[in-house]
Amino acid sequence: MGDFVDIEMNEDGTGSIHFIHERKNCISRKAPRIKGAAFRGERLEQKIASNVDDMIIVTSAVLPMFNNKALDRLIVIAESSHINPIIVINKIDLVKDELDYWAELYTQIGYKVFVTSVVTGQGIKELAEEIKGKVNVFWGASGVGKSSLLNKLFPELDLRVGEISSSSKKGTHTTVTVLLKKVAEDTYIVDTPGIREIEPYGIKKEDLAHYLKEFSLYLNDCRFNTCTHFHEPGCAVIDAVENELISLERYESYLNMLDTIEEDINF
Repeated sequence: MGDFVDIEMNEDGTGSIHFIHERKNCISRKAPRIKGAAFRGERLEQKIASNVDDMIIVTSAVLPMFNNKALDRLIVIAESSHINPIIVINKIDLVKDELDYWAELYTQIGYKVFVTSVVTGQGIKELAEEIKGKVNVFWGASGVGKSSLLNKLFPELDLRVGEISSSSKKGTHTTVTVLLKKVAEDTYIVDTPGIREIEPYGIKKEDLAHYLKEFSLYLNDCRFNTCTHFHEPGCAVIDAVENELISLERYESYLNMLDTIEEDINF
């Protein structure tokens, strides 16, 4: 989704693609596990969209609860794909001040954070202005209100909105395919299905820290150039965490992702 191509048209109105231009970027993740299926080796790549300017990462204050580890995984996917991540904390009308800490944390790191509510309209105008004139992929977990948010931003989309499961407190899928839509002059949105499993694709353990923006200030000061920032002596990242220069929550997210990166398996 999002490739630029040259098409040769026929007299009968049909056509064929005869050249695909080089992508400036591409968002991908590890393909979801198939329930009940046997698995050996590394999971395949699932491409989501290409030639994107911004990734609008939609989270929710509650229903489902705000999940900073899931947010950090999506940020890493954006950073590793050379795409600008923008954070949205939606459904803010359902809480009071509980999300102020997270909004301030990510703002201090250097990310744009929009706090939104489709009920009160908070943050909607500002977000609409931010995405103007760009190709924006909206991505987030099921149930965070992505479709409702897009309907509020662009009522003509009239996207189907799902409900939160009363048992799991998680969202149900409404968008089932990736769709590219032009919503204004030079403004496009890529609507994606809600996700429940988020794993970056193609990232090596030794490269992961480069995609957490605030870590970059300390990476060159580690004693070992192969440092994984987990247990090695003389690690500048660990020192920064202990001195509260890197938040413990972001460091725990890093360790969680580090633990799930699969080494290449040869058969």
